[in-house]
Amino acid sequence: MQKITILSAAFALCSSLIFSQNFRTSVTAKEGKEFPKVDADGKAEFKVYFPDAKSVILEGGDGMQNIKSTTTKDKEGFWTVSTSPLEIGFHYYWFNVDGKRTNDPNTELYFGYGQPTSGIEISSGEDFFIEKKVKHGKIIDDSLFSAITGGRRNFKVYLPPNYGTQKFPVLYLYHGTGEDITGWEKQGHLNDILDNLFAEKKAKEMIVVMDYGVALNPEEEKRPDDYPRTVVSSKNIDRIMVQELIPYIEKKYKTNGNRAVAGLSRGSYQALLIGTRHPDLFSAIGAFSPVIYEGTSLQPFKELPIGNLLKTDKKPFLFIGIGTKESERFQDFNKILTTYLDQNKYPYVEYQSPDTYHEWLTWRRCLYQFSQKIFR
Repeated sequence: MQKITILSAAFALCSSLIFSQNFRTSVTAKEGKEFPKVDADGKAEFKVYFPDAKSVILEGGDGMQNIKSTTTKDKEGFWTVSTSPLEIGFHYYWFNVDGKRTNDPNTELYFGYGQPTSGIEISSGEDFFIEKKVKHGKIIDDSLFSAITGGRRNFKVYLPPNYGTQKFPVLYLYHGTGEDITGWEKQGHLNDILDNLFAEKKAKEMIVVMDYGVALNPEEEKRPDDYPRTVVSSKNIDRIMVQELIPYIEKKYKTNGNRAVAGLSRGSYQALLIGTRHPDLFSAIGAFSPVIYEGTSLQPFKELPIGNLLKTDKKPFLFIGIGTKESERFQDFNKILTTYLDQNKYPYVEYQSPDTYHEWLTWRRCLYQFSQKIFR
């Protein structure tokens, strides 16, 4: 009996070791933290200390809504949440603690859903956005005062590794709804994507301006909720781009006059609006997970002058990217846009990100593909 007990204990210990070896701490965990953990199948484990809580429920954004999880609480007040396999990519998440949305104290916070939010990365096995031993560019903070909104606007600027040796083209890049100018740097890994591409000679070095995707003056801020804020804000961003941002960037930085504009989700609408209003100013337009606002079934492009592309001799390169698992809403927007372009024989490149939702792995892949095709 004793031998069986010893063997059983040894087997249990061995199983425990194997189990723990299969799980690795998430790359989004704070330094020194063990959780959250992810295994090779994408299953995740979270361990959080909420000693007085009566209920702790894992919740999250796109790509996490359909997961199954089990939750247990130990005598010390630690809650352990184990999940079914998560989808590949970057996912925002939080805990519902007795009805209150609460971030995971173990992870870094990322600005999403309009506030700092926990995030977890489920590896796809790709390394194009991982930091490597290559020559690095840098991201700096900058700002300008906008007469259009009556306030200061902050933005980030990526300067390529060889900045200072020559003049470079500029990509103006927008984030999505509920995010801010930190998104492309932190969740998007823009600097690593571009550093790696430049080192491999797969893309032309460029400056990237990560502008803020909201632009309302004080009076517009006070308007009721049914006010078409996104369209008004985007039209203001268009004016800021042409009248203020481009002149500021081209005066301060070493640019060569070649420009592109791109964005994700809401930012795709802004990129399309700016690019189609001024096809003479931009050599390329990138729409990642395209969105169309204020359209109708009869006039899908009521507020988006996509027809301008057909009237100009200068036809910007057009890139459209989407995740294959994005929701029906985004697939419909994508279809409306590509159908119009096909019917009017306007050339474009369509990219489908395999097995990804409306999240940052989709948009990293889009940037990776798009940046290789522009400024050639």
